[in-house]
Amino acid sequence: MRIEVKQNILADNSRAAAANRLRLLESGVCLVNLMAAPGAGKTSTIIKAIESLQGDISMAVIEGDIASEIDALTIESMDVPAIQINTGGACHLTATMVTQALDHLDLASLDLIIIENVGNLVCPAEFDLGESSRVMISSITEGHDKPQKYPLMFREVEAVIINKVDLLPYCDFDMENFRGVVNSLNPSVQIFELSCRDGAGAQNWCEWLAGTVTRSRATHSR
Repeated sequence: MRIEVKQNILADNSRAAAANRLRLLESGVCLVNLMAAPGAGKTSTIIKAIESLQGDISMAVIEGDIASEIDALTIESMDVPAIQINTGGACHLTATMVTQALDHLDLASLDLIIIENVGNLVCPAEFDLGESSRVMISSITEGHDKPQKYPLMFREVEAVIINKVDLLPYCDFDMENFRGVVNSLNPSVQIFELSCRDGAGAQNWCEWLAGTVTRSRATHSR
């Protein structure tokens, strides 16, 4: 019975995700689903993107949290539209939640929407939201064993950001091991090393993000 219920939930979510994807394709909007554990630096990574791309790319952010609107208020203070979704306990966003957020955004005026998913390394990987690309952040302070412990997350993304690299001298983190396991799980994945504190690596991450927008525009114009 549990398996059937889960299948029904995922089937309903897939239908909503397909509708979101078509809607965004028709509007020429790129949707990026950013996933990570709590404290990995999702909001800080989004802020780096805003600082680099604002003025060239029109963007908005969908903030997913169990409670509060702290991150949405931070994004709004940078003159970027932010829609807060509070799940009230659910450990991930669903496609229907994203549909409701899209209803409150002027899609015609946007090039890029970044979803900051609920902090979790399990459930978000299982739920399609209608996104163009999936990105995950794994911070130095979490340890280099996360790809072995949460392989689905690493298999399901187009890019992995290794954040807080400024802390490498102070943490027992094996970069070679981390990269090797990630590449074995997902040979085509892009890996970026980033420090949101000092900005190291931010240009590479932002250039990749801008490239996803360009590819989305090209698909829209066909």
